[in-house]
Amino acid sequence: MIAFLINISYIVASILFIYGLKMLGNAATARRGNRVSAIGMLVAVIATLLQAGISLPWVFTGLIVGGAVGVVAARTVKMTTMPEMVALFNGSGGIASLLVGWAEYSRGITTNPAIALAVILAVLIGGVTFSGSLIAFGKLAGRLPGRPILFANQQVYNAGLLALGVLLGIIYIATSGSRHPFVYLIFLVVILIALALGVLAVIPIGGADMPIVISLLNSYSGLAASAAGFIIENNVLIVAGSLVGASGLILTNIMCKAMNRSLANVLFGGFGGVAQESSAQEEGEVKPITPDDAYYILEAASRVIVVPGYGMAVAQAQHAVRELATLLEENGAEVSYAIHPVAGRMPGHMNVLLAEANVPYEQLVGPEDVNPQMDTVDVAIVIGANDVVNPSAKEDKSSPLYGMPIINVDEARTVFVLKRSMNPGFSGVQNPLFFKDNTRMLFGDAKSTVTTLATELKDDD
Repeated sequence: MIAFLINISYIVASILFIYGLKMLGNAATARRGNRVSAIGMLVAVIATLLQAGISLPWVFTGLIVGGAVGVVAARTVKMTTMPEMVALFNGSGGIASLLVGWAEYSRGITTNPAIALAVILAVLIGGVTFSGSLIAFGKLAGRLPGRPILFANQQVYNAGLLALGVLLGIIYIATSGSRHPFVYLIFLVVILIALALGVLAVIPIGGADMPIVISLLNSYSGLAASAAGFIIENNVLIVAGSLVGASGLILTNIMCKAMNRSLANVLFGGFGGVAQESSAQEEGEVKPITPDDAYYILEAASRVIVVPGYGMAVAQAQHAVRELATLLEENGAEVSYAIHPVAGRMPGHMNVLLAEANVPYEQLVGPEDVNPQMDTVDVAIVIGANDVVNPSAKEDKSSPLYGMPIINVDEARTVFVLKRSMNPGFSGVQNPLFFKDNTRMLFGDAKSTVTTLATELKDDD
């Protein structure tokens, strides 16, 4: 009877996962979908712990302690560091799957070749996810260089390590069930190879590609979890891991298309490695403008586009931006927000920030929606974005960005670029938009600048 109830619980949890994931595809239902998925995970965790024979007091103790850690993290981590937190979550999933595989080997009952295959997959994918996520965390947090770290024959070494890991994995599978010290040594070497591969796979990827890396590592963590599910014969873990793995791969593919690049180019292209030297020189003279002068242009605008980027997250300016947009609408202007799929440091970063400021989802538009009408836009306000509005992507064939779809703000009648300095973006590629005749630079803290503009509009009323 207990086994039947546990299996029913797993089916219920799986349905909740699938339903919750479907709801996450729409901004209007995303928050409710997150709650549904969380309930599904709660059901799955309780059922699994009871199946393992753990008493209820320990179950609730674990839930309280883990829930408290989650609440503290969610409440204290700033939105600017949310990508780093996601990277750590991915890494945690990877190391958990690796440890499940290691524990299964240590039990000494891996006689089934299929289970041995699942063990090796959990170890390889989990190890790559763990160490790769730590490197991604370091790059996002500025503790490691954001530029690609390259060395001679790097791809050859990576391919050689991967081939060696697969070969040793095959040997392990062929000798599954053996307790010979040599087999254990092979297993340990596979773990070390997986950890090394994670480091070597992420260090050559430039900062501008971090959203894709985060999405891909998320997919890896799901695949590793699915393999761990096969190891411990847990159906709900197999389902949940498969959902995460598949959705992560789909999102990675979408983001690669948004950058007009293949996944192989992202992983092996060393994007941004040469760009910093070639883009360091200025291409003209910038035209600074004060908030007071910018106010007069905005006050007369009938259509305004806001293009947010990581700079908005750093300045925590989303609430000030929403206030400015509301005042512009009250003044008769039409306001929308142009969101590039790879803006920010993780998938959906700008969407989350604007949702936090209660920006209506209907006002968010993609490049394909706004670009055909950009010549009708009176003012495009670029807040901290750089690479996603860089005209080099369509004008300069020598640019690393060339071919990447961008938001064509350079075609608007006037462009306000809010930046602290003239430093290039995370990719290290200089932006000729700053020197266009229709561009005006608003230097300073984005939140302070936007607040000043909003105050001017208020005073005008």
